[in-house]
Amino acid sequence: MTSTPALTVGTKAEPREYGPLTTRMFARYAGASGDFNPMHYDDTLARSAGYPSVFSQGMHSAALLASFAVDWLGAANVRRFRARFREQVWPGDVLTCGGEVTAIEETAEGRLVTVELTATRQTGGVAIGASADFLVTG
Repeated sequence: MTSTPALTVGTKAEPREYGPLTTRMFARYAGASGDFNPMHYDDTLARSAGYPSVFSQGMHSAALLASFAVDWLGAANVRRFRARFREQVWPGDVLTCGGEVTAIEETAEGRLVTVELTATRQTGGVAIGASADFLVTG
C-alpha cells in the first residue's frame, strides 16, 4: 500500500483539467480499447445519425477520471471504482476532474477511504460521476 497525505472526511483533491479533447484522442482511445464504434471518429456518420459531431467514448472519460483518482490516492490502493455516465463529451470539451473524501472506515488492513469524483465539462455539466474506495495507510 502506498502512503498518502493525511485524509479526513471533506478533504478535496486538487482539481485537474484534461483537454481540450480532440477527435484524434477519441480515435486513439478506440485503438487502445478496441471500441471501434465509428460514432467516436467518423464525423460524417455521427452527423447522419443526428449528432452534432463525433463524441468521446464514455469509458474514455471514465478513464481520465480514474487516472485522476489513482494519481491522488494510489493505483495499488484501489478497491472499487464505479462510474455513472451523465453527459456526452464532444471535441473541444475540457474536463475538470475533482474529488472529495466522503467516508473513512478503519479496518485491520488500513483505512478504507471512500471518495466521490466528478469530471465536469466547461459548460458546468457533469460528464461522469463516480465513487471509489481506496485502502490507504499513513
